[in-house]
Amino acid sequence: MTKRKGGRILVDNLVAQGCDRLFQVPGESFLAVLDALTETPEIDVVTCRQEGGVTFMASADGKMTGRPGIAFVTRGPGATNASIGVHVACQDSLPMILFIGDIDRGTRHREAFQEIDFEAMFAPVAKWAARIDDAARIPEYVARAYATAMNGRPGPVVLALPEDMLLDEVEVEDRPRVEKLRQAPDAGAMARLVELLGKAERPVAIVGGAGWCGGTAEAFGAAATRIGLPVAAAFRQQDSLANTLPVYAGNLGYGPCPLLPQRIREADLLLLVGTRLGEATTDGYTLVTPDHPGQTLVHVHPDPGELHRVYRTDLSVCADMRSFAQALDAIADLPRFDSGATANAEWRDWATPRARDGVALDLGLCVEAMQAALPADTMICNGAGNFSGWWHRYWRYAGPCSQLAPTCGAMGFGTPAAVAAALRYPGRAVAAIAGDGDFLMNGQELATAVQHGADMLVLVVDNSGYGTIRMHQEREFPGRVSATALHNPDFAALARAYGCWAETVERTADFAPALDRAMRERGVRLLHLKTDIEVINSVTTITAIRAR
Repeated sequence: MTKRKGGRILVDNLVAQGCDRLFQVPGESFLAVLDALTETPEIDVVTCRQEGGVTFMASADGKMTGRPGIAFVTRGPGATNASIGVHVACQDSLPMILFIGDIDRGTRHREAFQEIDFEAMFAPVAKWAARIDDAARIPEYVARAYATAMNGRPGPVVLALPEDMLLDEVEVEDRPRVEKLRQAPDAGAMARLVELLGKAERPVAIVGGAGWCGGTAEAFGAAATRIGLPVAAAFRQQDSLANTLPVYAGNLGYGPCPLLPQRIREADLLLLVGTRLGEATTDGYTLVTPDHPGQTLVHVHPDPGELHRVYRTDLSVCADMRSFAQALDAIADLPRFDSGATANAEWRDWATPRARDGVALDLGLCVEAMQAALPADTMICNGAGNFSGWWHRYWRYAGPCSQLAPTCGAMGFGTPAAVAAALRYPGRAVAAIAGDGDFLMNGQELATAVQHGADMLVLVVDNSGYGTIRMHQEREFPGRVSATALHNPDFAALARAYGCWAETVERTADFAPALDRAMRERGVRLLHLKTDIEVINSVTTITAIRAR
């Protein structure tokens, strides 16, 4: 062994763990890491414009690869900006590691320049938050961070890096690559599941959350289709399996197919696979109550800490999603149901766009035109806002890694996530869908997209307001509009200033031709869609809300 600086050791151990890309805003607190990266061609360094964009990109990358997305930011303001992406990774169960350049070890507890106790700050929203004070322990911390972020319920890890520690020269061996653990379901639990399914008359599966991937989706989808089991997706986890399955019943959360919640209430068996059944999925824990009287609840999750955490569970299965799905698909004598086809037909009717009278730019018809024009495996990336409801309702997601959307409801996620997706899958179509308020939370990452050669489509849905809050406002205080109106820039002109191709669309008939022109271009293309806030979501209008 030879002596290496802490910054070099850290980068070498990221390479050993298979890191091929990291996202960062540079800071003087981790110059030793940046220096080591100059001699590390294995890692693509993506320079972002704001630390929230850094952690949004890293969390999205973690979902796509199944291994932790890697983020670097500086102390104080950099870390506080980055905290939003840590919260997303936590609530969305996404593996991510955030490295924070920190103050020197000798100046702690003096409120030094930009000093924060990062272990205390991030403890509530990270699986593990720690500080590396000894350069010789960097390989240990990095390996543990990877294992912690990936296994059980995936999530974020935060590691603080004292600036002087990164300059220490020590001798130490690198740790070998850490792999995600697989745990097969208990044979007795699977036998009990078959028994419960045999007694059920109205079963429904709810899927999503931790550990869904291509193999999981294929095996579970095959089993559900074979037995006719209705499958609903948890909120913003519609890509858990292909929406083309003949038993797919739509998504829960905000704006589901109206018949789906009733089907959930009337179910005598609920099979939860990977999902935590959070507040959005359960409509405030009312659609499925924690004690769910009259219903049998089977919960499959890779983390024992999630089983029995909120819901009374009649059968708990601690297993990774792929192992469980494959074990279920391997059982030949499962009972058959006819409700899957019925639920699918109900969802298809609900998810078929129909023209809305008097609407100049009908987003439902725009989604339909977009689905016809773009490849089936297009990756749809969105932040938070009513605008996303049109895509949640009408878009057919192709399966795992075709939807990047924050279940925690963070605004500004879609554009950075699309940058990460375009860099990770340069051969796939990638579309960022953003509202006007949502877009300006992180729209500056268009500069990152252009700088790094991302090929992606951006749709900015502009109704000149914070539409979701306006909707709630009209419901609670009809006609009393306060603090939700927005005076927006010309988003097409703004995009062109960043170096993007852009057009503005104000009529439904103009959307498909503009989309066609956009798809013939390369690089970042932006369509500015100007809509009327009266059409507040895919279901109703402001006038109708006031009337109620």
